[in-house]
Amino acid sequence: MNDIISTVILAFIQGIAEFLPISSSAHLIIFRDVFGIGSMTASTALCFDIALHLGTLLAILVFFFSDFWKMITSGLTKGTKEKDGRLFWQLVVATIPAAIVGVLFEDVIEDMIRTNYVLIAFALIFMGIVIYVVDKKSKEEKTVKEINFKEAFLIGCAQVFALIPGFSRSGTTITAARVAKVNRADAAKFSFYLSAPVVLGACVIQLFKSSTISIIASEPLIFILGILVSFIIGLLCIKFLLKYLRKHDFKIFMIYRIILAIVVLITVLF
Repeated sequence: MNDIISTVILAFIQGIAEFLPISSSAHLIIFRDVFGIGSMTASTALCFDIALHLGTLLAILVFFFSDFWKMITSGLTKGTKEKDGRLFWQLVVATIPAAIVGVLFEDVIEDMIRTNYVLIAFALIFMGIVIYVVDKKSKEEKTVKEINFKEAFLIGCAQVFALIPGFSRSGTTITAARVAKVNRADAAKFSFYLSAPVVLGACVIQLFKSSTISIIASEPLIFILGILVSFIIGLLCIKFLLKYLRKHDFKIFMIYRIILAIVVLITVLF
């Protein structure tokens, strides 16, 4: 029963933090390790991680199904001649940096930083301020279909920093897109598009591990709950952020990140 409750709590937290620019990895570490909320056994945690990736991927694919269909069909049949096709290949290019660095260094970075709660707290503060300042200084001149390949690649490079808990994948990519003068809502949209191949890659890597099927079979309820909660919350958060950014900036997210970081620092240091 404790594992089921933990699954619901952490999947809810992750579903929110995965798409909002507040760092999902930092939130799982903070709530599970620092605050002691939703602790899990090792096998349950792995099953939950797999389910979480699948639920998040499903949310992205369902919400942006028509967009992805247009991009893929146009990209594979007409190359870069049309905007949708060009966007497809830009996403391919933007995925390369994170894919390479993730495969080579993700475990190393996780092992070095995962238990460094002070560093995670400062990363939350630093990136929260960066997102807000960059957004305020950047003009809104482009849509997601008006970026070039160089800008797409640089946005992909920014995604590499998301391997460090506290930076946030959506936060780094949205910030890079805003530097390129993409409007707020479209910057978030490109960030969501870009997350699909990254999450898909994580799912494939997990599912091809020899122990994965047996772990899922031993924890079917955890697996189903993890997918369901992360999928539903993910859909809601995608819809919320795209609507919110049409009229608002990132101030609320900066304030939240700073408050959370201060609470973590007080908890850890005092």
